[in-house]
Amino acid sequence: MDPSLRDAARRAIGFMPDDEGMALYEAALQAAPLGPVLEVGSYCGKSTLYLAAGVLEAAADTVVFSVDHHRGSEEHQPGEQYHDPRLVDESGKVDTLSVFRNTIEQARVADLVVAIVGASEVVAKRWATPLGMVFIDGGHSMEAAQRDLDGWSRHVVSSGLLAIHDVFPDPEQGGRPPYEIYRQALDSGRFREVSERGSLRVLQRV
Repeated sequence: MDPSLRDAARRAIGFMPDDEGMALYEAALQAAPLGPVLEVGSYCGKSTLYLAAGVLEAAADTVVFSVDHHRGSEEHQPGEQYHDPRLVDESGKVDTLSVFRNTIEQARVADLVVAIVGASEVVAKRWATPLGMVFIDGGHSMEAAQRDLDGWSRHVVSSGLLAIHDVFPDPEQGGRPPYEIYRQALDSGRFREVSERGSLRVLQRV
């Protein structure tokens, strides 16, 4: 991975450990020749930089689509465990868009990243472009996770990749919804697991 991009990713605000970020980079490098890479839940752009680094190295003439409403997930709201007061706008709402934009521009990958500001399910319903990779890291309620799986997994091309973050088989380690949709994808017979790094699981469309 490009050293300057890796440094930028490490410095960016977010929750992606570097080893899991490197697994994302490796997955994007593999998948980019098959089609665009799309992430659901970009937050402040940390994971986006790992994905962009893979696309850049693949030299596949494609992009990373980054889908997020930029108002924060349930756990980012005031009073919740992962709330960051630096990300509150003048109206008192969580707003990560300007930080995301700065992260991408300062890392000089703005030409590789297309920000789509909107709710995942709304965008997915109107999406028509086949994707080489989908990375799901959006809302962690069961309803939100289910919508992301249902809305986006069908757009992954044959041999393309589906990555899911915060997958914890042990419920004492983390919430269940990402694990539940990971199991659904495997049990569907349409995906097989090809990589495990920390809480990140990478599946391949068969």
